[in-house]
Amino acid sequence: MYNSIAMFEAPWQWAIVLVIVLVLFGGSRIKDVMGSLGSGVKEFKKGLNEDEEAEKKDKGSGTPAAAGKE
Repeated sequence: MYNSIAMFEAPWQWAIVLVIVLVLFGGSRIKDVMGSLGSGVKEFKKGLNEDEEAEKKDKGSGTPAAAGKE
C-alpha cells in the first residue's frame, strides 16, 4: 500500500531533508553523533570477536564445561 521509501524518489527531496537536518542539528553535532556511532559499532565488533575467540578456546581445550555445550 504505502511505501515510505518511495516517498523520496527524487534526489532533490533527499537534499531538502539533509538541509533541514543540518539546520536543526548543526554540522558539529552531527559529526559528534556519527563519531559516537562509529565507536559503538567498533566496540560491538570487538565484543563479537572476543566472544568467538573465547568459544574457540573452550572447544580446543577439551574441558568438561566445553564438552557439555556440544
